[in-house]
Amino acid sequence: MGAEGLTAVGVPGSQPIWLLYVKIAILVLSLIALALGAYGLSLTIIGGAGGMTIFVAIWSFIVYGGGAALELWATQYFYRIASLIGQILAVIFWLSAWAWSASYASVASYVGFGITVSNPYAGAYGGAAGVGAIVWVLTIVHLVFFIRASISDPHNAPSQAELGQVKVEAQPQYQQPPQQYQQQPVYPVQQQQPYPAQPQGYPTQ
Repeated sequence: MGAEGLTAVGVPGSQPIWLLYVKIAILVLSLIALALGAYGLSLTIIGGAGGMTIFVAIWSFIVYGGGAALELWATQYFYRIASLIGQILAVIFWLSAWAWSASYASVASYVGFGITVSNPYAGAYGGAAGVGAIVWVLTIVHLVFFIRASISDPHNAPSQAELGQVKVEAQPQYQQPPQQYQQQPVYPVQQQQPYPAQPQGYPTQ
C-alpha cells in the first residue's frame, strides 16, 4: 500500500495545505542563497562552494517551483515518484552546499585565501551557509510530510473526479406501475342459459 502511494500520479489528497507555504519559503530562501553564492563567487576565482550553492538553488526552483505549478494547474502530470527523488536529492545537495559554504567562510575569516578583501568573502559564504541550513531543514520537513501524505493516499489522479473519489451510481430499480394502471385479469364470461319455456295458460281439469 505504501509503494502504491509513492508511485501514484496526482497530488495526495491528505497533503496539508501549509506545505505550499513551505515550498514558497524554500523558493524565496533559495533565491537569497543564490545571490549570496554568486556574490561570493564574484570575489574570487575559487568557486567550489559558490557554484554548488547556485546549482542547488536552481535545482530547488525546478523541484519545488515546478512541483507547485503542477499541483495547482496540472495534477494529472504530477508524478509522485519523480517529486520524491527530486526532494531527496535536494536534501542531500543542500546539506553539502551549506556545509561547504560554512567551511569556506570559517577559513576565509582567518586565512583569506590570498584575496585582498576577506571579510565580504567570509560574510557572503557565511550568509549562504546560514540560509542554506534553514532551507535544508525545510526540505526535510517537506519530504517527511509528503511521504506521509502519499502513503495514506494511494489513489491515482485519473481515477479521481476533481480530486475526489468517483461515486458509483446505483442502478435504477424497476418500479411497478400504480395500482389503477395494472391490468386486471380477464375472466371468461359464461353465457347465461335461457330459462325453459313456461306453458301458457293453466291446465284444464
